[in-house]
Amino acid sequence: MGKIIVITGTRKGIGKYLSEYYLQQGNIVCGCSRSSASIQNGNYRHFELDVSDEMAVVNMIRAVKKEFNTIDILLNNAGIASMNHILTTSYKTAQNIFNTNVFGSFLFLREVAKVMILQSKKMQDVQECMPFRIVNFSSVATPLRLEGEAIYAASKAALVYFTQICAKELSEFGISVNAVGPTPIRTDLIKNVPQEKMQTLLQKQAIKRFGTFDDVLNVIEFFLNKRSNFITGEVIYLGGVNG
Repeated sequence: MGKIIVITGTRKGIGKYLSEYYLQQGNIVCGCSRSSASIQNGNYRHFELDVSDEMAVVNMIRAVKKEFNTIDILLNNAGIASMNHILTTSYKTAQNIFNTNVFGSFLFLREVAKVMILQSKKMQDVQECMPFRIVNFSSVATPLRLEGEAIYAASKAALVYFTQICAKELSEFGISVNAVGPTPIRTDLIKNVPQEKMQTLLQKQAIKRFGTFDDVLNVIEFFLNKRSNFITGEVIYLGGVNG
């Protein structure tokens, strides 16, 4: 049997692409979204929930553990954005962004890590192979300090520090924690952003184009590779923007 992989936000976009890719590789994928599944595969398990609902997340991970006994990989993909000047950003919008991007990622990492730790206690030399991998999702909005995305960029900045500190706290259990920071990709996340704003953003990158799902997958595959067992607490931004 392949790996047991938990991926959040799997109904569309990057999450769906990653789910279908890892299913094709013979893995079990356990995904979630606020609505019903858009993936039909015998090795896919779908949970309908809000990632910031603590009990829903706890119950999902308990169900995954009960069926498969372990979790090998967590891809904390679920996220939302809102592009507004800070003066026109509502408190509710700010709450929603942090609830999904920060607290949702926190809940999944905490609960999945508990399962991973139980398995690590049955293994020897877990720090040598780092058998468990977690990848969080930041954004180029953070290093670019994009105007109009103060709350979104702040939420993703929080994930950077969260990633780096969790990497230290969890390394003794054989769990690596890294993050990928995608550049804009043509998904629903940016469909309402004016084209001129998108072009302004792209011009700030060293490589001035939209990202692709495959670009994101490439970074994740690097983090998940067995040969990457000495890499943790790292953030890779796409497009050349962290200068």
